[in-house]
Amino acid sequence: MSTSQRTLQETTTTLSADEVMARAKTFFSSRPSLYATFIDKEGPGFCSFRGQGGEELIIATSAGANGGTRVTGSSYLFDMQVSRFFATLPEAAI
Repeated sequence: MSTSQRTLQETTTTLSADEVMARAKTFFSSRPSLYATFIDKEGPGFCSFRGQGGEELIIATSAGANGGTRVTGSSYLFDMQVSRFFATLPEAAI
């Protein structure tokens, strides 16, 4: 997987945007200390987190195809954690 594929990841889920954001806040704040983050900024459809060394992690939502919610995650250092978070979301049918 190239660096650009690891730093910007997307998935589509059956959950609402609000549910995705609530799950993201719980998931990323409860990671082991090396990968724990805290909420930096949030607004309609996005939440940014800060972690080790000030590293930024962004989770954003938008309307997806077939009534699903498109979820985008972006981070340089926390790419594995974004992948793991996406794996907890129920996938929407394509």
